[in-house]
Amino acid sequence: MGRPVPWALGVLLWLLILAEAGRNFRLLRQQVLRAREVQAMKETVSRRRLLRPAPWRSPSEGALRQPLDHFDRQEGRLFNQRFWINEEFWHRPAGPVFLYIGGESSLSQFAVLAGHHMEMARKYGALAVALEHRFYGASINPDGLQDASLRFLSSQQALADLASFHLFVTQKYNLTRNNTWICFGGSYPGSLAAWFRLKFPHLVFAAVASSAPVRAQLDFTGYNQVVAASLTDPVVGGSAQCREAVARAFSAVDQRLHAGRLAELEKDFRSCEPLTEPDDRGELASNLADIFMGAVQYNDEGFQGGTVAKLCSIMTDTGLGSPYQRLIAVNSGFLESMALPCMENSRQRALAELRSANLTLSGVGERQWYFQTCTEFGYYQTCEDATCPFSRLLTLSDQLDLCSQVFGIGPERVGEAVTFTNEYYGADHPKASRILFVNGDIDPWHALSVLKNQSRSELAILINGTSHCANMNPSRPSDPLPLILAREVRARREARPGGERDWNRPRLEPQNLLLSSSDSPPAPGLL
Repeated sequence: MGRPVPWALGVLLWLLILAEAGRNFRLLRQQVLRAREVQAMKETVSRRRLLRPAPWRSPSEGALRQPLDHFDRQEGRLFNQRFWINEEFWHRPAGPVFLYIGGESSLSQFAVLAGHHMEMARKYGALAVALEHRFYGASINPDGLQDASLRFLSSQQALADLASFHLFVTQKYNLTRNNTWICFGGSYPGSLAAWFRLKFPHLVFAAVASSAPVRAQLDFTGYNQVVAASLTDPVVGGSAQCREAVARAFSAVDQRLHAGRLAELEKDFRSCEPLTEPDDRGELASNLADIFMGAVQYNDEGFQGGTVAKLCSIMTDTGLGSPYQRLIAVNSGFLESMALPCMENSRQRALAELRSANLTLSGVGERQWYFQTCTEFGYYQTCEDATCPFSRLLTLSDQLDLCSQVFGIGPERVGEAVTFTNEYYGADHPKASRILFVNGDIDPWHALSVLKNQSRSELAILINGTSHCANMNPSRPSDPLPLILAREVRARREARPGGERDWNRPRLEPQNLLLSSSDSPPAPGLL
């Protein structure tokens, strides 16, 4: 096995909900959400100290009564949708309104306290408002996770929620046309931001869509193609040797699975239970791949040591033994960092969790989001492509089986839903205006976003060496130069809401900028 690998426990581990282990990627997502909230809390407290003795008006939390079905008012039922409002920086009465859009997890007050959009709100005197997505967090009825109720969960209903919230805020603060609205979102909420501008252009002047996968795709092979490319990217600590070692390690896992050497795999990768069912083998392979997929998507935000550079340093360390043995070391480090005694590989347990209609008012809404993938988006990350470095057990049919087994939705209906979504929104050619698409080139989701300028006001920025929604985080002194420059372009766009002419100022045209960490600052004519 070679020499031991040092792994430090993260300071945020106590925040994790670890009563039950689940899919590794879910745990990573939970940790990233909590890490961002902790960081936001620290920065908020620090800023308050600097601003003393200035008074602080804490964000207000409320609940808006929304129709369960905006498109059939005969339905009649309502639900409470949670929101937050921060008036602290607002320049009354004509200051702009910054709308932060919630997505597939619970939202908190930090949506209107921290982040780059709040730095802009402070600078430009904006009223900051945030709306939690229906059926996530506290914005759900007690029976909301029952199959019969989930039919009211869709992006179309979510956009109608935003329109209703717009009316509520407008009436509450007596806003006029002089109060310019700009909406912000990252990941799925980034798509919602773009779609809100597309479908409700009379309500929102402009949108910033970060890491927004606006093109639905059933078989998202591009996800692991980007992961493979990122594992070779020296900007984030990858190398060709790293990618090759990862591929050889997973090939060794597949060989043992096919040969029936299950007891060996159970011991090596600390499985919580025997791999008794055929589908358990796919769970094991998926959990191992999740560690690398999560490190790429959330580079430097996931588990302690969960960066491309750290994982690649282990996978290329020949002192640890073969690539298979190095993968064992990576998995052990992941489990120790997440304070998990073993890896949960039971497909039946995963199915039971997805079928459970018990409400969870915090964290990622796993059942709800899987329902949306089955009924709108697909996004299934497979490994049947020759470029994929992981197990060939990560198949599309395996993912689609979950839609059938959990919700009774067959593969053909999933495919039809994906096609409709792209027809309804325009996929990655939405034909809107005043939308800024921001992506990082190591983020796997950028493959489904808008990467080239679509028009003079439908613009794209691609940032070299940054991961999922990195541009939305608060500014840090350690931010790479490409991210700093991209934020300057974005900030100048957001600061000029006076009209189409200002939005289209040639000197702000990012020209589909791929900003490299080794680049010099662009010439004044470019920015």
